[in-house]
Amino acid sequence: MADIDPTTSDLKLKLVRARGLAMATRTGTLDLNATQPGLVNAASTPAANPSVPARIGRFVIQGEIGRGAMGAVYLAHDPNRVTPVALKTLALSREFNGPELADARSRFFREAEMAGRLHHPNIVQIFDSGELDGLAYIAMEWVRGEDLSTYATPSKLLPVPLLLRVACRVAEALAYAHSKGVTHRDVKPANIMVDLTNDVVKVMDFGVARITDSTRTRTGVVLGTPSFMSPEQLAGQRVDGRTDLYALGVSLFQLLTGQLPFHHASMAALMRAIANEPAPDVRSLRPDLPEALANVVALALEKHPDVRYADGTLMAADLRAVGASLRIPVDNRAHPPLSASQATGAQAASGFGPLSSAGAIDADTPVSQKSQS
Repeated sequence: MADIDPTTSDLKLKLVRARGLAMATRTGTLDLNATQPGLVNAASTPAANPSVPARIGRFVIQGEIGRGAMGAVYLAHDPNRVTPVALKTLALSREFNGPELADARSRFFREAEMAGRLHHPNIVQIFDSGELDGLAYIAMEWVRGEDLSTYATPSKLLPVPLLLRVACRVAEALAYAHSKGVTHRDVKPANIMVDLTNDVVKVMDFGVARITDSTRTRTGVVLGTPSFMSPEQLAGQRVDGRTDLYALGVSLFQLLTGQLPFHHASMAALMRAIANEPAPDVRSLRPDLPEALANVVALALEKHPDVRYADGTLMAADLRAVGASLRIPVDNRAHPPLSASQATGAQAASGFGPLSSAGAIDADTPVSQKSQS
């Protein structure tokens, strides 16, 4: 009846939304009772929050799961798919006017198309893109889990062997994207999703940094996230995949220590430091780390791109070699997921402390003391 009677359009919408939730629950992709980050809470649904649209194009909105400077991210049902999708929106018409809007729109669809060509197990898949009433959107694979920024604080650092496995897969994902002519431009822990229980690692937001290039340049704000940017990116020079590997080096430094290699109160001081000051040795903050790992981080953080890793596969190979020295495999393609007991044993054998009950190292206590307790 809802399909043929226009007076029951609201009923039809509710049925479609309910059908999407039911299908997601049945296929195990959506746990309505879960409380982990990234799931919809009651206050962010269209019924409870008037600012959340009921639908965008063919996508039926279940609720808001995130919000950024230029738009929101929604969990949505796509009638063409069994599982839910993440729908990222960008309010182009709010940020641009006239010729700039036309340029931003063209850039958006070009970047979305390029990112949509990436098919890699460690890259979030983009399914579709479009624009409706000035609101641009990208429909992408919805990933259960959390981003790596969760583990970028001193009290929640991941065990080193586990971090190496994640970083190795990110480096290989970047190498694949670079081989397809796609540069990320905003690699950072917040753009790397992980589901450690199920051994899932996904790099997300390919192309989004470049989509917002025009407005940020116009307003004088440096494109990307400054603390993770290479010297050439800060200088506004042409960038390539080596810029992404620099950002991965900054991410590794932060995920190993809970601190950024360069942190200053002002943007000007930060930019000067990134351009001119040598990056600190990661062992100045974590003396327990092996020299080989410190060398990987240092090479990724070289000022000149010609001195850095030329390719993500080379960086992944070095990370894998460090993992081998810790007596635990880093390449997940040949080995099963890393369990807590494996990580504990590997760290004990190599001088690293055991996992805490939360699955992370308590960095406030020296790791060498933990292995003796």
